[in-house]
Amino acid sequence: MSSPVGLIAGQGQLPVLVARGIRAAGHRVVCVGLRDQFLPELEAECDAFSTAGVVQLGRWIRLLRKGGVPHAVMVGRVSKARMHDPLRLIRQLPDWRAIDLWYRRLRHDRRSHVVLAAVADELAGAGVPLIDSTTYIPEHMAKEGVMTRCQPGSLQARDMAFGWPLLDKIVELDVGQAIIVREGDIVAVEALEGTDRMIDRAGELCRAKGWTLFKSAKRSHDMRADVPTIGVPTVERVARNGGACIAIGSGRVILVDAPAVLAAADRLGIAIVGVAHPPA
Repeated sequence: MSSPVGLIAGQGQLPVLVARGIRAAGHRVVCVGLRDQFLPELEAECDAFSTAGVVQLGRWIRLLRKGGVPHAVMVGRVSKARMHDPLRLIRQLPDWRAIDLWYRRLRHDRRSHVVLAAVADELAGAGVPLIDSTTYIPEHMAKEGVMTRCQPGSLQARDMAFGWPLLDKIVELDVGQAIIVREGDIVAVEALEGTDRMIDRAGELCRAKGWTLFKSAKRSHDMRADVPTIGVPTVERVARNGGACIAIGSGRVILVDAPAVLAAADRLGIAIVGVAHPPA
């Protein structure tokens, strides 16, 4: 095998897909699973596996350097509920490296992209740079055009023409990564609550069916982590709440297990369309 690749793994199926992609590319997987976050089946997909707390940055670095990795991939969500657990200081005891980083760079600005940049700089300074988290899963990235057998109807086509330029502006302003539109009305805009709760809210607000979910990332989005995703649960949620189409940024959104996502969409009558952003 070629040189090993590090994997820092949070929640969900995505770390499992990335581990498989790394192995398929001929590399060993040296994984640091974030405690209370990763799926149990992840360990079997890795060649070396250890756990560390979400805020034990120094331990991440020691484990990855011990594994001899020249670079690492960081994927998977981290539960905000866990981060607000009143016992978090016991369960996820921060190490001195994390505490030092917090006081140097994050005390006054904890936005997601600022935190990622600080963590990435710390890892790079320790000899383990983060790389694009989509490097080993190109087959799961959104492609331009209709990706499902199910085609968008005329209502969805009109809403895509109306809604996509709006989403493009919203993501550039860091408002959120998703909106929902029906008949030229903005039904919902994603903010702190996340896409799933926004979809549920749209189902309550818009009793008429056939709306379109839009999701993407801004042009300068740091692809080393926090890349927007949709999965089978997203498709099921859209269908349950009256949606008919999901429009996503080509090359900017991950389909978590693309074959399963597209199959679920066809089964439920949801069109999935990859849309290219206009040039800056």
